This record gives sequence, structure tokens and C-alpha cells, in this order.
Amino acid sequence: MKRPTMVDIARRAGVTKSAVSFALNGRPGVSEATRARVLAIAEELGWQPNSAARALSDGRAGAFGLVADRPARSLGIEPFFMQLVSGIQGELSGDGTSLLFTVASDAEAELATYRTWWAQRKVDGVFLTDMRLDDPRVSAVEELRLPAVVIGAPVGCGGLSAVWSDDAAAVRTAVTHLADLGHRSIAHVTGPATLRHTRIRAEAFTAATAERGVGGRNVEADYSGEQGAAVTRALLEGDERPTAIVYDNDVMAVSGLSAAQSMGVRVPGELSLIAWDDSPLCELVHPALTALRRDIAAYGALAARQLRDVAAGYSVEHRHAPDPTLAVRDSTAAPSRNTAAR
Repeated sequence: MKRPTMVDIARRAGVTKSAVSFALNGRPGVSEATRARVLAIAEELGWQPNSAARALSDGRAGAFGLVADRPARSLGIEPFFMQLVSGIQGELSGDGTSLLFTVASDAEAELATYRTWWAQRKVDGVFLTDMRLDDPRVSAVEELRLPAVVIGAPVGCGGLSAVWSDDAAAVRTAVTHLADLGHRSIAHVTGPATLRHTRIRAEAFTAATAERGVGGRNVEADYSGEQGAAVTRALLEGDERPTAIVYDNDVMAVSGLSAAQSMGVRVPGELSLIAWDDSPLCELVHPALTALRRDIAAYGALAARQLRDVAAGYSVEHRHAPDPTLAVRDSTAAPSRNTAAR
């Protein structure tokens, strides 16, 4: 079946195409009775506005864009990103705005996508996630004059506005919990060192452990389960085995738990574990993982509202989302005397 057009509506309503256009776009020039008849026929036929034509007429695409520069397979297993997208889409659906979502193979491909979308009027703005150190996307979207919102700390984002929660405060919460339990050797398994939030978390971890007089070390990984398990084994096989580990996502934490158990290390008797960003995964394992919790869908919805305001031309300040809180479960406890003395 071909897509219904304004000509089809005009034919059914017995009016001109111009009258249909006036009626559908809420413009004067037709009677209220004609407008009502046209709208009813349009709904009956399932008519939808042509996005390309709308972009030409009023400059709006009716869509926002999000490009993920991550391996596609990782998006399917990490709850954070899907919950973020869910929150964004849930907010945008209220006014019929679409979300264009794609995966890029690298940073240059991501930049090329923004240029194409903007040149072809496919989006009215974009979300920038996983901000990198000296991120080239900031200057690129500013040069294009492409409306954009950073989902992350308001650092190094030029004139762009950001939606953020305080990663440093969350790190301090995790370290305080473990130090109060009596842990004196804590490891932090981070995401890629090229990401800005990784640096923020790593620096906060170093400062927080030093402040509490606790031994602390950051170890880089890549958010995958494979790396989470491999880094955990290396830490537990080393000469200075930690009594607690904080992971930068839930997938690495679950894999780290499995690796520890396969080595015969008791959790939490010999090793306490904390995951970043609580998810159902954290409660499905045994013992259930203590985790830093935040409403990720609400975080995404806040970002969507922010981008809607930016795209409308408003001057928008950075918006601070609620900071993560700690959901304490069975994976953290005071270290045993033998473990603490090791």
C-alpha cells in the first residue's frame, strides 16, 4: 500500500490540497467544520507528515540523534545504555519527537554521522555521551551550530550545556562504606582511561582512599565481562591482594564475582565487591552485589528535556541530576582478620 498523501485527503474531503494543508497545519483559511473533516479523514487514512517536507517548510526534522561509539555487542549486555535510551525515548514520545540511534565504528565515523544528519536535516539536535579527554565532538558540533547536550560532567564541554550527576561524590560514598567496614586495601576497576568520567572517578578514588588512610589503586579495563574477570584474577593473584574492589559497571562486577568464586575466594568473607550503576544483574547473582544506584531512565528524560530547550533556542544552564546512592547488599562486609592482616 502506498503512503497516503494530502492529495488523497483532499479527494476524500472534496476540498483543495491547499485547504488540506491549512487544516493540517492549524493555519487560518478554512472553516472549523472543514478542518475537523480533514483531520478526521487524515486519521482514518493513517496520514503522517513527511519529515523531509516538514524540514523544508519550518526547518525542523522532528528528531534528535544519538551515536554510540561502542562495540554493538556491548550495548546489548550493558543495562546502563539501554536504560538511558529508554528514558530519552520515553520523554520524546510525549510530543512525537523521534530518536535516531546508531553505532559508530570509531570517533571519525561518529563525527561524519553528525555532519550528514545536520546537512540532510535529519535531526534538530544530538546527545553526546561517553565524553573523552579533549573531545573533538565539542568543537565539531559548535562549528556546525548543531544543538547538542552533553550527558556527563560539565567539564571540557565548551559552550554546550550538560546533564550530569556527581561521579566524585559517588566514589566517596563507596570508599567511605568500605573504609567504615574496616577495609584497608581497595582496588578500583575503571572503564577506558580515555573517557572523562573515568578520570573523574579515578582521581576521586585516589583522593578518597588517601583521605581515609586506605591503600587504593586504579586498574583500567573496558567495561566488558571478559576484562572484568581478567583484571579480578590478576588482582587476586598479586602479592598485594585487595580486600575490596569497586567496579565501574555492573557487567564487570558480575564477572569479577564469578572469577573470585572460581578461585575459591569467599565473597564477602575474603573479598567485598561494589558495582557501579545498579541493575537486575546485581540482584540475580549470589551474593547480591552492593551497588551505586541512580534512576538512569530519569537521567535520560532530563537530558531529553534539556536538548528540547536547547534546540528551541533557549539559553540553558547545566542541570544536575540526583547523585547515586548506595544499595547495600550481601557482597560487602567487614574483612576477616586473616584477610585484613594479609
